Amino acid sequence: MPKPSQLYLPRMRTSDYLLILAFLPLLSTAQNLDICNSRPKDLLLEPRCVYRSPDPEESDEPTPEPRPVNPRVWELSKANSRFALSLYKQMALSRTPENNIFMSPLSISTAFAMTKLGACNRTLEQIMKVFEFHTIKEKTSDMIHFFFAKLNCRLYRKKDKTTLLVSANRLFGDKSLYFNETYQNISETVYGAKLMPLNFKSNPEAARITINDWISNKTENRIRDTLPSGALDSNTALVLVNTIYFKGQWKNKFPKENLVASNFYIDESRTCQANMMYQEIKFNYKNLPDEKVQLLEMPYRGEDITMVLILPSRGHPLSQVEAQLDQNKLNSWLDQMRETSVSVSMPRFRVEDSFSLKEKLQQMGLTDLFNADKASLPGILEDGSESLFISDAYHKAFLEVNEEGSEAAASTAVVAVGRSLNLNREFFEADHPFLVIIRESTLNTLLFIGRVSNPCEQ
Repeated sequence: MPKPSQLYLPRMRTSDYLLILAFLPLLSTAQNLDICNSRPKDLLLEPRCVYRSPDPEESDEPTPEPRPVNPRVWELSKANSRFALSLYKQMALSRTPENNIFMSPLSISTAFAMTKLGACNRTLEQIMKVFEFHTIKEKTSDMIHFFFAKLNCRLYRKKDKTTLLVSANRLFGDKSLYFNETYQNISETVYGAKLMPLNFKSNPEAARITINDWISNKTENRIRDTLPSGALDSNTALVLVNTIYFKGQWKNKFPKENLVASNFYIDESRTCQANMMYQEIKFNYKNLPDEKVQLLEMPYRGEDITMVLILPSRGHPLSQVEAQLDQNKLNSWLDQMRETSVSVSMPRFRVEDSFSLKEKLQQMGLTDLFNADKASLPGILEDGSESLFISDAYHKAFLEVNEEGSEAAASTAVVAVGRSLNLNREFFEADHPFLVIIRESTLNTLLFIGRVSNPCEQ
């Protein structure tokens, strides 16, 4: 940003740096950036500090790669999935079983990858490890940004005219500060995050409204008020925002005339009346009686993006499935799914979630970044000052599922469930809490993850 004429004096440790993450799953225009056709040598990826990873341990399990793709991009997708499941477990431990959860781990990883651009020392090392970036078989951390660019090119390309998956990033910096030119250039080139100067020092409330309005605009007004009142003050130096918006139609829509009100069993003692959708068709499916779960995968139009439901056996607590779930187990389950005739009954639902990430990430090992005395972010300001730290990180997410995939008017009808002549069909009756994952299937990238414990809660 242009330098003002007056002498710049760096702020002291009271400066803070805020991360905001917002998203909607509901799908995709890809930005036609030159970076999608570039090679590493074409990009000037030279952040202030670089973390050199030790030689990774060799995995005992083979690594199948989908379609021709840079193997490091595939590894980044796996790293993001490992982080996703680790963070989800932290969220599940912090909520009571009857509470819904929903988030976009990819949005969170992307925002902290942009933060990593300015990080050094132990702060950089902790980001690499907590977000699993250190597992990528590339010696230096600066290449992570190139792989993120390539991953984004694959994820946000246009899938289908009815499918929209859009990501937007933005930096909001205090207009009195000089931000490092390299930091700005890489943020914009790789992540499309331009810097917008705001007056945090004199009017933090007006800045908060501006940022929330930007987020609302990028998510079709679905995500509002991401930054709560009081989140910004005169010491705020930088706010980094990542948004993801998803909207798609099912490849196989649920017939509206099959919608029927029925009990959803929140727990052993509580039920609610949910609008249950029904159809019988071939889906990827697997019943795993030893694991006490069923898996169902429903594609959106375009088929690269799918929704996976993980349903515990009746009487088996979802919390036990959550506690045991990791990437290897999830991948094993997904690999066992086969196209099967299935009678599917599941609720219409809408889930909105909003939370601070600070405590969860600290519990996962990301401690220095949020500590005013220990954070090392010299690559963000032009003078290399270490006066910045992250005061908090906010995340807000929204998902709505109905017959169309997107919003549709409710209708009522009574249809005999499962009354067909197909005697070989399976039954998937999601009338009790289940996990939901929205993924890009060719790379197995987890875009969104959550649980639906109470679909009647609007």
